[in-house]
Amino acid sequence: MTKQVPQRLPERRQRVQSAEMGMGILKALGRLGGAASLTAVSAEVGESTAKVHRYMASLSQEGLVFQDPSTQHYCLGQEAIRIGLAALRQCDPIRLGEPALKRLREELQVTCFIAVMGNKGPTILRFEEPGLPVTINVRAGSVLPMLWSATGQVFLSYMDDARIQALASEEFAQATREQRASLHGRNPVENLRKSIRTQGYAVINDTLLPGISAVASPIFDHTGRVTAVLTALGASGGFDTAHDGRIVSLVNGEASNISMALGFEARPSGAAATQP
Repeated sequence: MTKQVPQRLPERRQRVQSAEMGMGILKALGRLGGAASLTAVSAEVGESTAKVHRYMASLSQEGLVFQDPSTQHYCLGQEAIRIGLAALRQCDPIRLGEPALKRLREELQVTCFIAVMGNKGPTILRFEEPGLPVTINVRAGSVLPMLWSATGQVFLSYMDDARIQALASEEFAQATREQRASLHGRNPVENLRKSIRTQGYAVINDTLLPGISAVASPIFDHTGRVTAVLTALGASGGFDTAHDGRIVSLVNGEASNISMALGFEARPSGAAATQP
């Protein structure tokens, strides 16, 4: 007579559901700012307070949450903080952006790169170009101008830094008549900054190099600060810089995805990010 083996699948599924519930509570606490009442967390996960309270007890034992005795609110605990810090150490915009560069290169067949703000100005760190690239005099390590490149304009617009403002002022003082004509108003640099922050990205046409256009979009870190800029560029004749065009849409979308991977919480459509 064959001995039947007890079915363990229901028990295993129950453990999986318990883990999912615990993770859901931690995510809810994160969305609620890291501290909230039991009632608020229960409402966020859509479960009864009695059920959530049982899970909070288990999470407390593991150091993932604790209860503030003065407010009775549950807060993310030391172990949750350690996990978060470990994740932050992996948040490198260049590493996270490499797949985006390859997708943009393949989908748009244009040159694209990621730049960071270096000591001398916006500096290209990762660079991808299609099989038949447009000949341009920029490569990894190249430093771009603040005012006459889409990349520089994004950094200028989103970073309130005296050194960046000084670089822009120096460039404007040395600008040609044609370059100055591309900026408008009694305070052209500030007008440029406001325009790009409202628009959410920068576009140039034949400003940096004759016959070359570019679209650049900011990459934000978890604090809301611009940590890098994603840029695509190509020959002006076949490079669509329209607001509702494919290039603008894909560049902005990829930059937004990198920002979210870095922990940035996207703002409502039309709301510009601000520096702390």
